[in-house]
This record gives sequence, structure tokens and C-alpha cells, in this order.
Amino acid sequence: MENAQPRFLTLAAKTVVSHTLTYFVMGALAFHFLHYADFINNPNSGMRPMTSPLVMLGPALQVVRGVLFAAVFYPFREILFERRNGWLLIAWMLIGVGILGTFAAPPGSLEGFIYTTVPLGLQTRGYLEIVPQALLLSALLFYWVRHPGKAWLNWSLGLAYAICALLPILGLLAPKR
Repeated sequence: MENAQPRFLTLAAKTVVSHTLTYFVMGALAFHFLHYADFINNPNSGMRPMTSPLVMLGPALQVVRGVLFAAVFYPFREILFERRNGWLLIAWMLIGVGILGTFAAPPGSLEGFIYTTVPLGLQTRGYLEIVPQALLLSALLFYWVRHPGKAWLNWSLGLAYAICALLPILGLLAPKR
């Protein structure tokens, strides 16, 4: 470990990149393996179609959530990034507060189990996407923060982020046939 005390802007940039990449990868895997198209194409799903500009911009819009996550992690950076298993603490923060303990009642949350009529199987199905994403985000961010001098990592992740964020934007700008 070289320096586990990043400045806020550095932590925010690394969190945005790590979150966007894991969001994109796990979302693509879940879309395919969990057959999200069947759910999304149901007129009563409450979901926007995949062709919606907001949906297409989803990866690029993850900047906002990444900065929010960084703002939560920043005051705890000594605890999170100086411990050998700090990535597990990061994951637990995301899972405990962001997934299970959210104040809203989305499916899969404690409130969702109480207040929604969504069957238990459908509520927990989303865990196959969001729990691994929380773990991957935590592990990637933890490693990257603890190894700031690895130029190859900075370039590789930066390039991957640019691809994930810019390709959907280019898709929106492309002339329609």
C-alpha cells in the first residue's frame, strides 16, 4: 500500500470509475442471464424501454451516484482503506444501508419484504446482480486506492470508463435510420 488517504477529488474520480464499470458489467450480465428484457418489455413493469434516452445514458449518469458514494466513504477513509479487509467494510456499507436498509420499500429491501406484494423469489432475484456489484465495486476501489502509483491501472480503468460512458452517448447522437 502506498497511500491510503486520498483527497476527496481523487476518491470521487476512482469511485465514479469503479462504480460505473461494475454497474455496466453487472447490468449487462444481469440483463442477459436474468432475462431483464422480458421484464422490461412488460407494459406494467414500470420500467422505461431500453431505447429511452435516459436508459441509454444510464452508465454516463452514474457519475452522480459515484460522487455520492465517495462522499459517504470519504469521512471513513482511514477505517476503510487502511485495514487489510477494508473492502469488506465498504461492501457491507453498500449492502447494509443501500440495499437492505434503504428507507424506501423497493423489492429486496427490508421494507420491500414488509410493504410490497412482490413475491419473495422476485424480490431476492435482484441480489444476483446487486450484491456481486457491491462486492466488485468495493474490491476494485479498495485495490485502486491502496495502489495509486500503478499507472497501467489508472489508464486501463480510465479507458474502460470512457468506453462505458461514451459509447451510449455516441449511440444517442448517431443518425437514426
